[in-house]
Amino acid sequence: MQALKQTDFQFPAQTGFYRGKVRDVYFFGNRLAVVASDRISAFDVVLPRAIPYKGQVLNQIAAHFLRATADIVPNWLEATPHPQVSIGKRCEPFRVEMVVRGYLAGHAWREYKAGKRTICGEAMPEGMRENDPFPQPIITPTTKAEAGHDQDISEAEIIAQGIVSPEDYAVLKKYTLALYKRGAEMAAARGLILVDTKYEFGKWNGQIYLIDEVHTPDSSRYFYAEGYAERQAKGEPQRQLSKEFVREWLMANGFQGKEGQQIPEMDDERVAAISDRYIELFGQITGQPFQKQDYANITNDIKSAIQNFLED
Repeated sequence: MQALKQTDFQFPAQTGFYRGKVRDVYFFGNRLAVVASDRISAFDVVLPRAIPYKGQVLNQIAAHFLRATADIVPNWLEATPHPQVSIGKRCEPFRVEMVVRGYLAGHAWREYKAGKRTICGEAMPEGMRENDPFPQPIITPTTKAEAGHDQDISEAEIIAQGIVSPEDYAVLKKYTLALYKRGAEMAAARGLILVDTKYEFGKWNGQIYLIDEVHTPDSSRYFYAEGYAERQAKGEPQRQLSKEFVREWLMANGFQGKEGQQIPEMDDERVAAISDRYIELFGQITGQPFQKQDYANITNDIKSAIQNFLED
């Protein structure tokens, strides 16, 4: 089962390098090249096995949505010279992630089930069940941690701590809700519900830009629209396309990213099943067939694609 776990390039014009949980980022002055590896993380921990085609799925879905939302907010993307590579502007990122939730699911549901009725300063009504829609989408930001777990934070705390100015935060909120609305409409057209997602923003020459990936299964949670109402009425779990199924499998096997916990072993069958789910989401959300790339010379192919783009 071939997969791209990491890259280790040295380009002549390279000015820096950063390895994130799943992406390898090469800096070239005011531009960067992002390699979407096949690594997978959950609970802010990188799992031992890489997932075939995961990087390609994420990179191509992100590019799809960045292009489809460019009329709402300018974004960092300039080109995708390889299925697992995106190149664009190196923006100065805001140190928050703008998480937006249309439904009570995932982390918000776990907080709700524990008895909490506010999250990040946002009220959650009494009497809700898991996967119920909120009266209107809520924004539940998190701090962007250098390492370890991101932390929930409220709008008031963000402004009080000087993380984002009140003026900029007002723009981030406006963009976040507009992007979620567009994403939900695009998902609905494909028979999906965009349950929740997150956006990251940065500045380029004083202007706010959308950065990072958008509406991918790593940054978003999707339900199938068909059967949603019936499942809610019966209190049944929703059919979903997201990374939550990986988290649920980990939790069922005693792992939530806490100190001292052992990551359960992912056998070939489990890795193949996760890969299939990512490919399924690609087809479902884009309406396009997924063209599996060739892994035979992938490292050299990626290096050449970046080098050729920079030389043009």
